[in-house]
Amino acid sequence: MNIVEDLLASLPQESIGLRDVRVGPFWTLVWTELGAGLASTQRDAHTPHGHSLIRWAGDVLDHSAKELAGLLKAKSPMEAALGMATVNALLEVDEALLTDRNASAEIMQRGSGKRVVIIGHFPFIPKVRRAVGHLDVLELDPKAGEISSAAAAEVIPQADVVAITGTSLVNKTFDELIQHCRPDSFVLVLGPTSPLSPVLFDYGVDLVAGTQVIDPSLAMTVAGQGAIFRQMRGVRLVTMAKDG
Repeated sequence: MNIVEDLLASLPQESIGLRDVRVGPFWTLVWTELGAGLASTQRDAHTPHGHSLIRWAGDVLDHSAKELAGLLKAKSPMEAALGMATVNALLEVDEALLTDRNASAEIMQRGSGKRVVIIGHFPFIPKVRRAVGHLDVLELDPKAGEISSAAAAEVIPQADVVAITGTSLVNKTFDELIQHCRPDSFVLVLGPTSPLSPVLFDYGVDLVAGTQVIDPSLAMTVAGQGAIFRQMRGVRLVTMAKDG
């Protein structure tokens, strides 16, 4: 199984046009004829100055949404993020599966007295650390209090609750991370990049916490002006639960 291929296969197969694309310093947004989606802007820190980071740069709107979504398979982090934003724009979200469950509250409730692993850095981590039995935070570039993601195979199987950042779909680490989760663990995929797709439930995910773009024009303007997520407008946080 490959999550990227399965997500792409779940999208509408007909040709769908693009309305606008914006690659901001923190957030990438794609606006299609079906709707808009966003993803965290990713960049390879080792790319030399002056080298192009995106194919079709300056001519992206000459291509179809399907072509752009296919960039999710790209090795280039920025291209893959552009592909992820397009996937999020094309997903037909089943509103009946959406809930008002808060991801951090879910982690704290289910992790009380238990072991929790969070893959990715989130602002609620200090609060979660105080509320659960034991917390490990895995990061590709670990800071103080975090563990290298290289320890995933050792740490994740011990966890009762596992929270995986949606950017793992962009950097292609999701498939490996999910394989380390125990069948009885509660698994969340969270962050604005996360696709609101039931495809993730087929991989053992129980809850997806992502973002809907409700005002594409406003969201693109704000993202293009360098907004971080708490400064974003024209979007809303939503959750999708396997159990409804």
